Amino acid sequence: MSQNRSSVLVTGGAGYIGSHAVLALKHAGYEVIVLDNLSYGHRELVEEVLQVELIVGDTSDRPLLDQIFATHAIAAVMHFAAYIAVGESVADPAKYYRNNVVGTLTLLEAMVAASVKQFVFSSTCALYGVPKFIPLTEDHPQDPISPYATTKWMVERILDDFAAAYELKSVSFRYFNASGADPDGLLGEDHAPETHLIPLVLLTALGQRQSISILGTDYPTPDGTCIRDYIHVADLAQAHVLGLQYLLNGGSSAVFNLGNGSGFSVREVIETARQVTGREIPVVERDRRPGDPPILVGSSDKARQVLGWQPQYADLNQILRHAWQWHQKRHGAKH
Repeated sequence: MSQNRSSVLVTGGAGYIGSHAVLALKHAGYEVIVLDNLSYGHRELVEEVLQVELIVGDTSDRPLLDQIFATHAIAAVMHFAAYIAVGESVADPAKYYRNNVVGTLTLLEAMVAASVKQFVFSSTCALYGVPKFIPLTEDHPQDPISPYATTKWMVERILDDFAAAYELKSVSFRYFNASGADPDGLLGEDHAPETHLIPLVLLTALGQRQSISILGTDYPTPDGTCIRDYIHVADLAQAHVLGLQYLLNGGSSAVFNLGNGSGFSVREVIETARQVTGREIPVVERDRRPGDPPILVGSSDKARQVLGWQPQYADLNQILRHAWQWHQKRHGAKH
């Protein structure tokens, strides 16, 4: 099977980042199969927009996984099928350990049984915990402070052990704040409920929310609000294709941060959104949320050097323009 005709199984491919990765894989010439239980994903994105095969099912369903590997020539797996809401993980950790850890373990066992040895993992910068230095590099101590972050940390440990025992090679990408939308407007961010700052700001601009809350204005930052590293989802997706190619070309297991290397405050995001949308965006200032570090900014030097990754959309204005284009299309402009 030639490399550019290999099938790639994308779990969670009907979700936000997963669907953008499917699009990038298609552009790169790969055959793609999506496995998604549709608890948060969108069927129409896969079947109508991306037009790839969708298998509705769960990563914890071992008989289904065995059937998929037996009936498709799969060269590698890209794994996005995780629950990601930090607050929910604190309230219901069992849900997170069952899906994010047990589901991933079941998937990895099925891969080993089918001799599929390349795995690209959607991890998180949250496993670093509260930063001891900025920018965060891959060798920063790991100290996850939520069940969500702990599940990602545990999977990375499992991957280390699977590499040693079963020669299963993996690339783990520790993301910062995924944001934006497909530049051509095909795909975008559509969570229910929505918890991410940029879509919440834009839904406020559309009149679908009354205001946007700033959670904490007394942080030790220039304007008192949290600073985060926003990375365009199309750049994230491109990194996953590069990570896959690195593994298929014989690369050994590795972890990479994915971020812009620069941060923007909550107030900066809101002000840029006002400029992009040309609309008033009412703000309500509230108390801090527990567990939010003042600044989270990562170094992606390793991904640039090893994978040759070059983010194309590092500008906050660009990120917001692409997201605004998608939200207007998705939700209809209210005047």
